[in-house]
Amino acid sequence: MDGQRSVPQWARVEGTIMSTARVMRRAYDRVFAEFGLNLAEATVLAHLVDGELTQSELARRIGTSRARIGALIDALEVKGAVRRVAHATDRRVWLVTLTQEGHALWERAGAADRELRKRMRITTTAQQRDQLDLVLTQIQKNALDFLDEATEPPPTPRST
Repeated sequence: MDGQRSVPQWARVEGTIMSTARVMRRAYDRVFAEFGLNLAEATVLAHLVDGELTQSELARRIGTSRARIGALIDALEVKGAVRRVAHATDRRVWLVTLTQEGHALWERAGAADRELRKRMRITTTAQQRDQLDLVLTQIQKNALDFLDEATEPPPTPRST
């Protein structure tokens, strides 16, 4: 019996999810490096393709902090891919939009993204991917529920 099989199946699942995520991240970073991007920066570009978003909305959609999204936008501004535009009626809000260079960059990076996705999925069926999506979505929900519970104060014991 190999070492992997001696571990309980439930332990293997979480380990496989985490190691797969790390390997996929490395693959995406390698593909996007050709365009001077990393996965996080490419994700920002992908979210802006259909139009401008506030920094807060962009952070929410990506699932990151406002500080982290600010750093990503700063890096993409230096590359000429995005620009910040003051909101027309709320001076506290910045809108982020793709520049013409940003659109062209995402067009090339998006094509590479699609090719990588095809390559990673090549030996799987649509049915397998659908099932995996359902399972991973449920595991993600369970983890998010746990994190929400972890931030709440423990219930006060009631005296009987």
